[in-house]
Amino acid sequence: MATRSGPGHGRSDPDLSAITSERYALTNLAYRMLGSLAEAEDAVQEAYARWYAMTRQQQQAIESPGAWLMRVTGRVCLDILGSARLRRERYVGEWLPEPLPDHAEWISQHAGAEADPADRVTLDESVSMAFLVVLDSMTPAERVAFVLHDVFGYPFADVAEIVGRTPEASRKLASSARQRIHAARPRADQGARQAEVVRDFKQAWEAKDINALIRLLDPDAVMTTDGGGVVAAALRPIEGREKLARYAFGVADKVSDVTILERTVNGQPGLVVRQDGATVTVLAFAVTAGRITHIWAVRNPVKLRSWPAEGQEPHTDMRPGEWR
Repeated sequence: MATRSGPGHGRSDPDLSAITSERYALTNLAYRMLGSLAEAEDAVQEAYARWYAMTRQQQQAIESPGAWLMRVTGRVCLDILGSARLRRERYVGEWLPEPLPDHAEWISQHAGAEADPADRVTLDESVSMAFLVVLDSMTPAERVAFVLHDVFGYPFADVAEIVGRTPEASRKLASSARQRIHAARPRADQGARQAEVVRDFKQAWEAKDINALIRLLDPDAVMTTDGGGVVAAALRPIEGREKLARYAFGVADKVSDVTILERTVNGQPGLVVRQDGATVTVLAFAVTAGRITHIWAVRNPVKLRSWPAEGQEPHTDMRPGEWR
């Protein structure tokens, strides 16, 4: 989990540099709340717009501009989460969080850009796809209370002010969210072990070895795909390793000029599928006891804008086949 790295505390001069220096922490906060980098940036921008809409006298009356921006960003995220529930009722198929590449991927695509997702969002356990999916199952108030307190370490007195509840009610919201996290997330394999399983999945998929693929999957494995109604994707989760394997090979048989690459997805080992040089699918994995329990496949092009195309690869000294 991330330690408290939120907006500054104590008296600070509300000049431009002091205010804009909070953007990193605010974006980290908003992405975890919303699961969308685009929406997170919109939320942070709205917080700044409200700050600059005040008079200089009003700004100077605020003891901690950073803390003020944190509270406003939290409230904006709460509003966005409330309206998002209505939007997702109209969303075609399953909705998944926006996946983020690692620092090297972004730099290769956006040379000269001022900031990249890895600079704006710290890619730790609290932004893994598995974690964000569980967060998305919570009520908006639960999610905001949990992220603020358990991930960023804000006291419940501050949380209460943002969610519009008492500190005790905010404590209960975070506790309820915590129980959901523990119930939904079995102990997962990490690091090299997960990378090895994901690599084996890639090799079995490329070789069209369905038996090898099935052996890598948990009997109750699930695959969730998000096409957003823009591109083809399964409208409901695919459950069971035999069905999942058949679906994966069925997709492979329908496409050509596909390249599958091992990449880091939200800080975890994953895969990127490219067709005709463009990133068309990003896959995140949950691996437990050496078997894949869940695959999240993001295909909605709107959510893949941070991913580089062919010819924009990061330059590394790694040997072929080594994880990056």
